Amino acid sequence: MAEPTGDDVLATVVVLTYNGERYLRALLQAVESQRIGGAVEVLAIDSGSTDSTLQILAEYPRVRLVQIPNEEFGHGRTRNRAAHLARGRYVAYLTHDAVPAHDRWLYELLKPFEFNDRVAAVMGSQIPRPHCFPLLKYEIRAVFEGFGPGFGTTLFYEDEFVEGEAVRNAVTFYSDVNSAARRDVLTGPVPYRDVSYAEDQLFGRDLIAAGLVKAYAPRAAVVHSNDLTLAEYDDRMAEETRGLREVGIAVEVPSARVVGRMMARGVGRDSVRLLRDRDFSWRRKLYYLVVGPLYHLQKWRGVRRGAAAALT
Repeated sequence: MAEPTGDDVLATVVVLTYNGERYLRALLQAVESQRIGGAVEVLAIDSGSTDSTLQILAEYPRVRLVQIPNEEFGHGRTRNRAAHLARGRYVAYLTHDAVPAHDRWLYELLKPFEFNDRVAAVMGSQIPRPHCFPLLKYEIRAVFEGFGPGFGTTLFYEDEFVEGEAVRNAVTFYSDVNSAARRDVLTGPVPYRDVSYAEDQLFGRDLIAAGLVKAYAPRAAVVHSNDLTLAEYDDRMAEETRGLREVGIAVEVPSARVVGRMMARGVGRDSVRLLRDRDFSWRRKLYYLVVGPLYHLQKWRGVRRGAAAALT
């Protein structure tokens, strides 16, 4: 990865950090090892870490660090700030626990921009950590497999085929855990909006509504899955569901019958996958056969809470 020496910077890799010590060193090493033609800068914006995050960042002198108070952080606001601070033509975003899977991650993430000037943003794929809990592991795989084959690039745009909210939600889906956008789009016609959650979903909707194109680049992969305990999963799902509603995505409160049916399907499907999963020992498989249904229960408890919550 070439170090920027002037104004002609190909890309700025933005890493948003807050108490991210667990995976940060691996992330920065992976970013530094990227094989790509063109100058790349790394910009970290830290929002008040109290663990060893700042010490780890100091080990990498090429990282440009900006520190903000925690109360100034906003999912959309901080990403906008990064876009205005960036010097690269493209701004690539990583959360502090998303580790590039190989040394051509950035090349693959930026390649779709060469196809057409209307390609304004690119979403890379995510590979769940081998030992994350089965429900999340298999959901992550299913979500990204649904966006296109792993050997090609998929483009999403507005056209007459977009009929109904379900299709629109699929076309506009966006995750900025591992993503890139043109800086002149971010600082111009389609900035991130300052919302409490689901800023990436709103950005995807705004992008498509503006007549621009979103690309999915499956080979631009990162290793990422949230380290959530059983107790935390309920609140996380409630927060995600409420966030979707706040940006205009309708989520109905699922009935007890629907929840029961979805849980039965999910537990059965995960159990089959779990028994075939070579990442888990037999002891761990037996553990998740017992505990796995509780994750499904927590998921739907959170969804119901988030769907029923009052919006401000």
